Amino acid sequence: MTPHELKIKIAQGEGIAQEFKRCGSMPEPDTFETICSFANRQGGSIFLGIDDKGNILGINPKLVRDIERNIANVTCNPNSFNPAPAFETERISTDEGLILRIWVPAGPSVYRYKNMIYDRRADADVRVCDDSQISLMYLRKQSIYSERRIYPYVTIEDLRPDLIERTYDLIRLRDPNHPWLSLSREQMLRAAKLYSRDRQTGEQGLTLASVLLLGNDEVIGDVCPAYKTDAIVRRRNLDRYDDRLTVSTNLLDAYDQLMAFVQARTPDAFVLEDGVRISARNIICRELISNLLIHREYTNPFIARVVIDNAGIHTENASRALFEGRVTLDDFNPMPKNPVIAGFFTQIGRADDLGSGTRNIYRYSHLYSGQEPMLEDGDVFKAFVPVPHETFKSDDGRVLPYTKQRDGKIHENDDASGGDDVDAVIERLLSKHGLVSSSEIAQEAQVTSRTVLRHLTKLMQSGKIIAEGENRNRRYRSA
Repeated sequence: MTPHELKIKIAQGEGIAQEFKRCGSMPEPDTFETICSFANRQGGSIFLGIDDKGNILGINPKLVRDIERNIANVTCNPNSFNPAPAFETERISTDEGLILRIWVPAGPSVYRYKNMIYDRRADADVRVCDDSQISLMYLRKQSIYSERRIYPYVTIEDLRPDLIERTYDLIRLRDPNHPWLSLSREQMLRAAKLYSRDRQTGEQGLTLASVLLLGNDEVIGDVCPAYKTDAIVRRRNLDRYDDRLTVSTNLLDAYDQLMAFVQARTPDAFVLEDGVRISARNIICRELISNLLIHREYTNPFIARVVIDNAGIHTENASRALFEGRVTLDDFNPMPKNPVIAGFFTQIGRADDLGSGTRNIYRYSHLYSGQEPMLEDGDVFKAFVPVPHETFKSDDGRVLPYTKQRDGKIHENDDASGGDDVDAVIERLLSKHGLVSSSEIAQEAQVTSRTVLRHLTKLMQSGKIIAEGENRNRRYRSA
């Protein structure tokens, strides 16, 4: 690594795969905690000789060899590390001083330092003591996809014939010349990799993927007793829910049920793409539901959820990812979590190529609501897509406005009621706090900032309130 490349790394700051450490005569114990957490997560680089703020302090060039030996001795000492993690060191000479980089790759085991397990969360090394969290770490380290787990006592009679026939129908709609259409049921299951053979043990049979995709509810419950998906609407009753659907059936029916539930409870805003009206909502729902079902870790008892609230659509599901952090178009590297299930969904037209879902969510979220989605991967994958607000009354009688989109821009429905409610919110906040900002009023009244500013302007013109400060620091008080 060159000094210029080092400066770029420093500018990025500490994170999931990067840590800065001071270093005196020898590394402190927290350096080895970070080595342990990097090996347990996705790997990373530790830069010795840099403080937390990114200032280069350097290390003593006369001690660098002893420091390297100390790192090797501690990591190879069974009383310190179990098992020993791999690492490499690199010396980087800069004008400000010598930096020692410790590169730690993600390892195949769960590593312990001083009998403690450390995991990397954002820019922190976290002790892992809970049994369920430790189980997640072992699951993440597995080299085999759990969807390919073979169940030798599950037979084709445990699969639903109508689902197999529906599979043929869906494939036929997508491609009338698809090669699977000429295969028998048993041949199709093998072609879809739903019937597999373990090349190490010789064990063969139907897999977990086949049960989830085509199995009857009884066999699904036997194989995956914790599997279910909760779909919740939480707009008026924020403590519990307004509406709820619990799904624990095969993935084909689960997809249809969840799609219908979310579509019926989210607005289908007017959106133009290349001069043609499209349903951005349906595209977003398809990608969110497909991702929830395709890329879920089904051996994890974590319950998958779809939550529709005043802000938008939230989903979360158990994942097995080496990467942890926000997923953006600039840096995302699509990784198949369940390639067999993903391939099956692609063949029946319920999903597209790997990575297209993320691109579609970003693209159509901007068209749908004018806002950016949030995707975050880790032990739990979380997604959030904002939606235009529907008009409805909250428990305290406030009317929330409906916004819709035309030509890629958000347009507020000026006919929406609630003007008196906004004025009442302004009066209440002023009475309570004395000074308030427009954003605080917008959040409390659940309306757009533009609506709040329109009401504030009228109140100032009538002499009821006074503005203090400029731009973002502007606050309002009673006259």
